[in-house]
Amino acid sequence: MSVKVQDLTKIYGTQNAIDHISFDIAEGAIVGLLGPNGAGKSTTMKILTGFIPQSSGQAWVHGYNVAENSLEVRRLTGYLPESNPLYTDMYVQEYLHYVAGFYQVARKSARVKEMIDITGLGIEQHKKIGQLSKGYRQRVGLAQAMIHDPKVLILDEPTSGLDPNQLVEIRKLIIEIGKQKTIILSTHIMQEVEAMCERVIIINRGKMVANDSVAQLQKRATGAASVQVEFSAAVEAAVLKKLPGIIDVKNEGGNRWLVSGNAKADIRKLLFDFAVQKQLTVLSLNQRENSLEEVFRELTRKK
Repeated sequence: MSVKVQDLTKIYGTQNAIDHISFDIAEGAIVGLLGPNGAGKSTTMKILTGFIPQSSGQAWVHGYNVAENSLEVRRLTGYLPESNPLYTDMYVQEYLHYVAGFYQVARKSARVKEMIDITGLGIEQHKKIGQLSKGYRQRVGLAQAMIHDPKVLILDEPTSGLDPNQLVEIRKLIIEIGKQKTIILSTHIMQEVEAMCERVIIINRGKMVANDSVAQLQKRATGAASVQVEFSAAVEAAVLKKLPGIIDVKNEGGNRWLVSGNAKADIRKLLFDFAVQKQLTVLSLNQRENSLEEVFRELTRKK
C-alpha cells in the first residue's frame, strides 16, 4: 500500500479540522481529494507530507509512519502546495539545482535537465521565475516536487488560475507522471477529477463522506436525474414543468430541452408519453449521467 491513513484527526483549538478519517491508496493510483473550502483537504495533505503533526491517529507512506519517520517520508514524497512558493528572483535552472541540493540528489545537473524536459520548461529554463506565466510557474512547482524522484506526489490545486490551454497541458503532464507515481490531487475543478482520477475521496467538515471510483459515485447520486430531449415543434417551459416528477427545465436552443426530475421518476417515459399526447415527434432523447459536480454538491450540501 502506497499511502495508508487510519483514524486521522487534527484539532485546532475546539475545531476538528479532520475528524477520524481512514483510507488506503494503492501504488500507482491517481486519487482526487475533494471537499469544500475548509473541509480539511490541505490539512490532510500537510500531515502526509510531514509539514504538521496530527492530533491523533496514524498515517503511513510506503510503510513509513509520518510521525515517527518524518525524514524518510519526506524523501519519498513530493509536494506542490496551493500557494506554490517559489523564489521569483532565481532562474529556473538555478532554482531546481538549489532544491536538488536539499535532497542530496545524485548527478544534480542530469536530474535538473531531466525535470526540465519532463515538465516542458526547456524554452523558459534561462528565465527568472518571476518572468514566467502562471502555467510555467506551475511547471516549475511540479519539477521541484519531483526533483528527488519521490514515490508519492501530493498536489494541492495544481491547476488553479490557469487558462484553458495551460490547464490542458498541466492535466496531460499529471496523467503522464501518474503512470509511474502515486498521486493525490486536490482541486475544485470537477472536470479535472473526472479526466485524471481513478478514485475520489470527499471530505466535508472534517469527515470523510465518500471514497469510491468516479463511476460508482455517479451511480450513488439520489438527487435529480436529467434527460436531454428534442421535440419536432416548440413546447413551452411552463407546460413541461407541470409534468409529474419534473423539477426543472432548461432550453438549450430551438426545441432542445434539458429536463431534470426526481430520480425515482422515469423521465424518458414521461417525455415520450407527453410527446404522443401532444402529437409531437421526439427527435432525440438521451439520459444524462449525473456529473461528479452534482454528486459532490449532494454529499457536501449544508443540512
